[in-house]
Amino acid sequence: MKKLLKRYFYLVYILIGAFILAFGMYNVHSRTIITEGGIWGIELLLNHWFNLSPAVTAPFLDGTCYLLGAVFFGKDFIIKSLVGTLGYSAFYALLEQFPPLLPDLNPYPLAAAIIGAVFVGIGAGIVVRQGGACAGDDALALAISKKLKCKISTAYLSTDMTVLLLSLSYIPFVQIAYSLVTVLLSGWIIEKVQNWKKNEPVGAVLSEDM
Repeated sequence: MKKLLKRYFYLVYILIGAFILAFGMYNVHSRTIITEGGIWGIELLLNHWFNLSPAVTAPFLDGTCYLLGAVFFGKDFIIKSLVGTLGYSAFYALLEQFPPLLPDLNPYPLAAAIIGAVFVGIGAGIVVRQGGACAGDDALALAISKKLKCKISTAYLSTDMTVLLLSLSYIPFVQIAYSLVTVLLSGWIIEKVQNWKKNEPVGAVLSEDM
């Protein structure tokens, strides 16, 4: 019984990470002008220019990224990511039943960018450390990191920067600048959490864990 509990204890960590991520997204990102890069940014971009609803594009984009992750990391990645994704959705839905616990940071966009990045970085970092993902962004970054043998922060930055630059076509530069602070800091934190007390490259760590 103890061996069985120890084997699946990683699920507890994934759920903890999913809660921290949901808390930050609900209390900070959803209430401020701070936007995101990655898959969510692509969804907003497609919605603005082509009137494609995220309800349609999100399953396709996230699904594609998860399949890409499965190719590199195997079926266990899908199981762990399913726990992370469903956990995130459930926690976000729960948090929506209550008023925000953090003050309104709209007058302080730089503070919002930094605080939001801390929640995203720690939450997503915990899930990634366990070999899973809470969103297509994480799966895509992990796949890029594995394929190109680069740092995971570099993989996040490459996708986020591409989306943020495209988003300049309809989002003011100032808002993009604050969003850049968020993606830079969150990507760095994710890498630090994922590699905490580990000396192996990101791809090697995930391969061993999976």
